Amino acid sequence: MSATRKEGARLRSAGNLDIIRRFTWEISSINMYLEELRQFWARTLGISGPQWLILMAISDLDKDDGVPVNVVSKLLHVDPSFVTTQSKLLEKKGLLRRRPSPTDARVVRLSLVEKTQKHIASLNEQYKTIREFVFQEFDENELTEFTTKLATLKTRLEKACVRISLDL
Repeated sequence: MSATRKEGARLRSAGNLDIIRRFTWEISSINMYLEELRQFWARTLGISGPQWLILMAISDLDKDDGVPVNVVSKLLHVDPSFVTTQSKLLEKKGLLRRRPSPTDARVVRLSLVEKTQKHIASLNEQYKTIREFVFQEFDENELTEFTTKLATLKTRLEKACVRISLDL
């Protein structure tokens, strides 16, 4: 490889580091804004942002027979004990129902009570307006491609975290 090609490769590599650093900061900023939105929605029910995420996960995943705690914890990437503790608090507030699985009593299935379903439905118009505003720059194909790339990035980050934890 010639000296100029080596220099070009080195500059591209250094440039990529700047792009990666910027990308990382942009993702961090996006996460902060998403957290702000979660806190806003959570306050409408008098709960925390993480509790709101649990309710949203149940809302998205429940097919009329409840969702196992471990499925919710995997989606949210948190320990099942966290979902168990928080779901007990949400149950005390009358926002969800916890029931043992009919096939395995060790498994607890979570479902939203009607009051919570209605509350979430009442926020639907606001949510739709925000969603349309935020994603107006993307057509369906672009959003699908972008989401696929983010999913790939998430998978690679998971693998990197496993590698790092194994090296410690």
